[in-house]
Amino acid sequence: MNIQEYNQAVDQFADGLYRFALKSLNDSDMAHDFVQDAFEKLWIKLEKVENAKSYLFTTVYHAIVDHSRKEQRMRVYAEQVDRNPVSELQAIDLHEILNKGLNEMSEIQRNVVLLRDYEGYSYQEIGEITGLSEQQVKVYIFRARKFLKEYIGTIEAVI
Repeated sequence: MNIQEYNQAVDQFADGLYRFALKSLNDSDMAHDFVQDAFEKLWIKLEKVENAKSYLFTTVYHAIVDHSRKEQRMRVYAEQVDRNPVSELQAIDLHEILNKGLNEMSEIQRNVVLLRDYEGYSYQEIGEITGLSEQQVKVYIFRARKFLKEYIGTIEAVI
């Protein structure tokens, strides 16, 4: 990879990386930092990297995983969240409920469903980014979608 290809990678992948990081972290500043760090790491390994897109998303994914694990070690859970928020949240729109549902998922489920449904990656590409097999990716996406379906309940209950 040369400098021109690096600049093209910045133009092509910066927005998608940011969206992925933002959806995973729910923190705009941290998402910017993770994307910037990924491009810095790409710059350092400029000559060694062949597929910039895969390298960048993998780097951001691993940064998100590391951050989440660090937060989990520091976090103390006060109580379990009620798994049926629809009855309590009559006036909240579907987008907010979906975001809350995404936050309730395990980290790996949230990341694979975001990569598949928000970013449009294939199962194979998600497997390369996360280090999972294609079959594992399919299982995680199935379980994540099933969880969201149960979490949201019926559309009538939301409206």
